Amino acid sequence: MESPAFEHKEFEHRLARAQQAMRAHGLDAIVVTSPHNFRYFTGFDSQFWESPTRPWFAIVPGEGSTCIAVVPEIGRPVLADGWVSDIRSWQAPCPADDGVSLLAGALQPLARRFKRIGMEMGREMSLRMPLVDFFALRERLAGVELADGTPCIWELRSIKSDAEVAYLRQGCQLVSDAFEALPGYAAVGRTEREICTDLTIDILRRGAHTVPFVASASGPGGYPQIISRPGARAIRDGDVLIVDVGATVHGYSTDFDRNYGFGKVPDAALRAHEVVWQATEAGIAAAVPGARACDLHAAMTRVLEAAGMLGNNVGRLGHGLGLQLTEPPSHKPGDETVLRPGMVITIEPGMEYAPGKMIVHEEDVHITDSGAVLLTRRAPREMPVIG
Repeated sequence: MESPAFEHKEFEHRLARAQQAMRAHGLDAIVVTSPHNFRYFTGFDSQFWESPTRPWFAIVPGEGSTCIAVVPEIGRPVLADGWVSDIRSWQAPCPADDGVSLLAGALQPLARRFKRIGMEMGREMSLRMPLVDFFALRERLAGVELADGTPCIWELRSIKSDAEVAYLRQGCQLVSDAFEALPGYAAVGRTEREICTDLTIDILRRGAHTVPFVASASGPGGYPQIISRPGARAIRDGDVLIVDVGATVHGYSTDFDRNYGFGKVPDAALRAHEVVWQATEAGIAAAVPGARACDLHAAMTRVLEAAGMLGNNVGRLGHGLGLQLTEPPSHKPGDETVLRPGMVITIEPGMEYAPGKMIVHEEDVHITDSGAVLLTRRAPREMPVIG
């Protein structure tokens, strides 16, 4: 098997932090069911998550020295290779009782102090178990509240360890290398899909483990949206192409884009690119400990509005980053999340500079005691023009 991403002490540290946070939130334990949270607390990584047939449960106890894995028997050998020492399993799938009895039996002795168990119920979370099983679990745990554990989970995951940041930096650097090589094969006449396929292969060859997210769009002088898959549209003279990449190293994701012009790009598009580059500078400068996510939005918006921004349909100007391509917070009005050292976020200003024509730019940064440190290699101020 592949060498583990982290030493056991990384997970022991996560458990200790979780137990401290759970005491503050009045929780006896947290149960996680989703791939990213399960991986965060156990280290378990598998493509088997692509199959929704079997539920998986990890219990983060308020006391003790290990998490408890309640998993299908098929997962026991892989879990046994990791740091979790308490593994309980059942023959699955078993729709009549897919781990519910086993999970309830593991939780009942833990719910002594607060009689509250946290689960993934809130912001940017989801339960990966049938609702009927959740209701059955609640009935079996009579007298115990199944509460929202989301604030506690994000409190933990938002602060990255040095080891986590190292994987994020590695991914950002290898994708930066691949972006810089893109002009060598991108050309007028090639399609978005052809260019992005070559880019994806290059990123994998450079050492990324997966490239689950590649979004691309193009158009004369700009593009109307930034979330579609690369399409069959052939690049034409005067086009601007955006490519946004989420590549992972040991599960930790990049999320940043680059813009490329082709041939005779309209001057207005080149100016818009410089504006969003300057707005990115403003966002990076504002990303200091103690600043709020809404403060970053305000700093970038001032630059964009001064340049005549017509709008921005993205809804925010950046977000958190880690095991998921997007994590809280959102850089938008009303999000008063305070930045703290250890957070990793994206800085993502964008503007519609003419009807139906956007330019969006994004970088990834690590919040340190002294401010934001780039994990990506900074994009050039002037849009690269090919051909």
